[in-house]
Amino acid sequence: MLKVGVLVSGGGTNLQAIIDSIKSGIITNTEIKVVISNNPNAYALTRAKENNIEGVCISPKTFEKREDFNEALINKIDEYNLDLIVLAGCMVVLPAKLISKYQNKIINIHPALIPSFCGKGFYGLHVHEEVLKRGVKLTGATVHFVDEGTDTGPIIMQRAVEVKYGDTPEVLQRRVMEEAEWKIMPQAINLIANNKISVIDGFVKIDE
Repeated sequence: MLKVGVLVSGGGTNLQAIIDSIKSGIITNTEIKVVISNNPNAYALTRAKENNIEGVCISPKTFEKREDFNEALINKIDEYNLDLIVLAGCMVVLPAKLISKYQNKIINIHPALIPSFCGKGFYGLHVHEEVLKRGVKLTGATVHFVDEGTDTGPIIMQRAVEVKYGDTPEVLQRRVMEEAEWKIMPQAINLIANNKISVIDGFVKIDE
């Protein structure tokens, strides 16, 4: 059984997609052990409670030093002996020590087709604003392993989404979530849970 921790900051729509996929059998051999938020008001914590999943808030605002917050976050994650950490709308920069400790055990969903529209400053609605500003016809989402860079870890899965004339950033964001994010994140977790994914020389190999 894959023991998963989900790190969140906001509404938790990707968290809900994961929960629903476990219930429906799209994700097998998996249990969410904890949901950790840096935001005490994140609706994702309500989603966790409604699904009988332990929810924890660790806010950097309650620590005098960032190093103290980082240490508390790592210690809390360690408590659950997790096999996989899922970043589902997590707006916290993870400490390098955590990334090193859980190498190839942390995955993230990015709302664009990496290597386009990624890196520092590209997150949330801003990604979709830039997509529309540049007039591209295809965008999408990417699930990737997390390394020390920003959106630079090995790519696991991607799915393209059409950009339509007249789209607003909000409309495009919703379409990317519905057609890509909520589908490929559960698929990636299921592959990991069933030992179908390996990282070789910095590239992801999927065993069908």
